[in-house]
Amino acid sequence: MRTHPTKAWWKESVVYQIYPRSFYDSNGDGIGDLRGIIQKLDYLKELGIDVVWLSPVYQSPNDDNGYDISNYRDIMSEFGTLADWEELLAGMHQRGIKLVMDLVVNHTSDEHPWFVEARQSKDNPYRDYYIWHPGADGHEPNNWVSYFSGSTWQYDEATGEYYLHLFSKKQPDLNWENPKVRAEVYDMMHWWLRKGIDGFRMDVINMISKTPGLPDASVTSSARYQYGGQHYINGPRLLEFLGEMQQEVLSKYDIMTVGETPDVNTQDAIDLTNESTGPLNMVFQFEHMGIDAAAAGSERRSVSPWKLADLKRVMTRWQKDLDGRGWNSIYLTNHDQPRTVSRFGNDREYRVESAKLLATFTHLQQGTPYIYQGDEIGMTNTPFDSIADYRDIETVNLYHELVNEQGMDAEAVLRILHAKSRDNARTPVQWDNSLHAGFTTGTPWIKVNSNYTAINVEQALADPDSIFYYFQKLIRLRKAHPIIVYGTYDLVLNDHPQIYAFTRTLESERLLVLLNFSNEAASCTLPDGLTTDHFELLIANYQVESGMAFDTVTLRPYEARVYRL
Repeated sequence: MRTHPTKAWWKESVVYQIYPRSFYDSNGDGIGDLRGIIQKLDYLKELGIDVVWLSPVYQSPNDDNGYDISNYRDIMSEFGTLADWEELLAGMHQRGIKLVMDLVVNHTSDEHPWFVEARQSKDNPYRDYYIWHPGADGHEPNNWVSYFSGSTWQYDEATGEYYLHLFSKKQPDLNWENPKVRAEVYDMMHWWLRKGIDGFRMDVINMISKTPGLPDASVTSSARYQYGGQHYINGPRLLEFLGEMQQEVLSKYDIMTVGETPDVNTQDAIDLTNESTGPLNMVFQFEHMGIDAAAAGSERRSVSPWKLADLKRVMTRWQKDLDGRGWNSIYLTNHDQPRTVSRFGNDREYRVESAKLLATFTHLQQGTPYIYQGDEIGMTNTPFDSIADYRDIETVNLYHELVNEQGMDAEAVLRILHAKSRDNARTPVQWDNSLHAGFTTGTPWIKVNSNYTAINVEQALADPDSIFYYFQKLIRLRKAHPIIVYGTYDLVLNDHPQIYAFTRTLESERLLVLLNFSNEAASCTLPDGLTTDHFELLIANYQVESGMAFDTVTLRPYEARVYRL
């Protein structure tokens, strides 16, 4: 049953994700760092965001760019020190910005002291912190494929057993069935929360419960290893484990929690985010991230033209099903996805217009909107010439699998990577038109996008019509109009092939959002009930006359308008 959403600061917030390695380098070593973020806090304050989600800065050997943690209570030396981190937190709080840390507890690094101990012997006290299996007839214990290619099992010669790793072999999965593991995690969470952080983004948190016995995955292809998500996504004890976490840790603080939850449906999300019974505030769902794949499960391996009808269908279902029963995270990109304007807009002749349209789309739905670093200046995908330019383990492994093992044409695979690689989001933020986009005085850890001379923060701040100031206006509108946060969403013009239109309603107030997702002009006739003597234009990405009555609208390419009726 739908209830009116109760007010909460994390619903009214706009979140900005920082990928620290690529944000700003303060010391010239080519790697972004904490002091670099400190130097840019006034920039974030000017944009108007409320919360920073900081991708992992913990001690790590960096096999998966910090998502392989070797010490949960210290800072990666490349990024700085714990004292730098404390200064960053204080600087954010002084500016009214909250800090959400990444919680990565499905797995650790194989260099974490727990795993170093665990692999010493089968009777080591830490052995059961991870998932070990003797295997079967000299083969892996089951047929699951890793997200980073190959088997999810790695043979460990020291003890003659395999350990489970859903991701890299340097990211062994923790055994959440062991209450000692859970107690260690909760203790670590308290440690950070007592330092004053404002919440957690929880990495692949719906993978922590595995099906007992770890059975084989269903065979759906001729590949040696098969997708086994049915045995570790939304597993049998997930809600129990997260309920325990909520009771032991989360309920004791006024914080924001968001779970990264691949393959969830809306009912799963309601179970996780229901205000009365759910352990989390919101989740990241991935359904809309698959609309440009050739087939389910091939999101990274294929590029297919996406249809506006699919985007409407997916987003509308999530808006309607969670309304009053849960809470949405609204995003179109992050550190794991290609750039928004290259994927869902037009990053050439309509880059500015489509970047503004996509921002309107995310900020005007019900849910907490997320901005990924560089979105606010319309950064684009990077056309790397060679696999040697890529740094992401998933990308490099996928290239070698598709080219060397499956015999695909190398140029065709590079075209897929140009569209889909995680490194598209990881090229350095483009601060100005100086060498390396002002990101570093040294050699950047990954190449800077060559379009930095035209697309950069300095240019955006000097142009009153820039994407940056449009984002700033959207954030201010959200703060001024509670309907944008709490209003009900309803789709209109359901079958229009170019225009995505929806209303937001809160008591007697109503907004109309019109978005032309195409390179061509598009016209529509508004349905009955949406024509009125007076429309107040709240924001638009083109010049528009305001205040006229109308029932037919023609929108220019990638035009966005928001009216109050």
